[in-house]
Amino acid sequence: MITLKKTGVKANDFSRNWHLCVLAFIFCIYIEKTGLSVTLTTLALLGLVVSSVYAVKNWQHHYGLEQYTTTTTRNIYSVSPNKQMSMILYQPIGSKNNHQVYIYKQNENDKKPVHTQANSDTKNKLSRISGTTQMTTTVTRWRYKNNAAKFWFAFTGENHKFVKRTNKIEVNKNWLVLSVAQSKALQKQMKSKTYQAQLKQQGKAFVMKGMKAAMMKNPTMSPADQAKLQKQLTGEFQAQAMQKMIKSVQK
Repeated sequence: MITLKKTGVKANDFSRNWHLCVLAFIFCIYIEKTGLSVTLTTLALLGLVVSSVYAVKNWQHHYGLEQYTTTTTRNIYSVSPNKQMSMILYQPIGSKNNHQVYIYKQNENDKKPVHTQANSDTKNKLSRISGTTQMTTTVTRWRYKNNAAKFWFAFTGENHKFVKRTNKIEVNKNWLVLSVAQSKALQKQMKSKTYQAQLKQQGKAFVMKGMKAAMMKNPTMSPADQAKLQKQLTGEFQAQAMQKMIKSVQK
């Protein structure tokens, strides 16, 4: 099997050169005056050579072009169905795990999440912040340096050509950042009947211990204060249990 090497030159990249070829042919064949015919043909061929050289330089070395960037910032939202457990996921790409695609929601009520671009021209940088979770995307492209470059190289298709993209993902420090595999393991453990039974038993013991210690310090605690304390202790246990579970899936 023969593999064709992709050069990146489009079929219409040298359309202007084709026009010069046609002109050279017309000047050579249809102009009767030999001197004029030779002159015009030579000029057309010279223009063809010069145009071809600079078209290749434009394509290979971006001659006549300059880079520019556009930056956009938007809030991103948790993929977790549990509103009390905000989460963003990532999926490692490649065997070396040196590139990760991040999964999030563009809007809070979206049913399906989206992900960052999975290609080598996109770099994702994640950091922790105390504010709102957001993503700043910076895209670099090529454009004509001036009107002259626009005129001569309009046919090459290099204007606004994509160069690279950087996604700066700032995640609130209270959010979870888990891999897809870790997220699945977390969900599996939370749905386990055995785990739920253990959790219920441990939670009951935790609350009873806390209530007993509090009643010893304040034997006259009112029923309302006891109910409030019980609710507080239950919340503390659930938070501790969740942290323990998250650490277990992150190992």
